[in-house]
Amino acid sequence: MDLKEKILTKQAKTAVVGLGYVGLPLAVELGKAGYRVIGVDIDPEKIEELKGGHSY
Repeated sequence: MDLKEKILTKQAKTAVVGLGYVGLPLAVELGKAGYRVIGVDIDPEKIEELKGGHSY
């Protein structure tokens, strides 16, 4: 299966680096669209808030 097919069938995994005011909404919308999303950020407090189900 090539990349295009993985994207069209939503089997592609995505990563968003930086969960600020652009990255977090992007990650959320990709998740809502059915993609598996991994979010990465260097701020441990931000990560803990997100793990707890809270936005910032």
